[in-house]
Amino acid sequence: MNLEEKKKIVENLHDRFSRSKVVIVTDYKGLDVTTINDLRRKLRGEELEFKVVKNSLLIRASEKTDVELINETFKGPSAVALSYSDPVAPAKVLTKFAKEHDSLEIKAGVMDGKVLSVDDIVALSKLPSREELLGQVLSAMNGVTTGFVRVLNAMPQNLLNVLTALKEQKEAA
Repeated sequence: MNLEEKKKIVENLHDRFSRSKVVIVTDYKGLDVTTINDLRRKLRGEELEFKVVKNSLLIRASEKTDVELINETFKGPSAVALSYSDPVAPAKVLTKFAKEHDSLEIKAGVMDGKVLSVDDIVALSKLPSREELLGQVLSAMNGVTTGFVRVLNAMPQNLLNVLTALKEQKEAA
């Protein structure tokens, strides 16, 4: 690889690091190509990226980004998972994949300028996804309005019950 190609890779990665919500660094030593491609396919299904790049290029690309906080993890075979929208999705996919394949090791991550340890990433993976959270919020909002409509509907019904009882009482007398 010549110098120009390396510069393009660094610029491209720097741009991706700057735009990403979360970056998780993994060690893929011991995984064969088929397994790595399977992991890439699962990540792509969640609209995530998985990049295997030389450590020296990762270090250069991370300069002046939040990823610079975890430069010390770029040792040995390193790959990065990037998410531009949902910070929970890569944590879910990678922790599940790491349980199935012992060779994949999650090293660290960074989100919103904060370093994530392996325990933080596992905790993040247990959170509901963005879609699930939106569904829960909408359900709560719908429940409030439904309750309000029932209360408003009950008032005329109660008045009608009282008037009916009065009518029956007058007819009986």
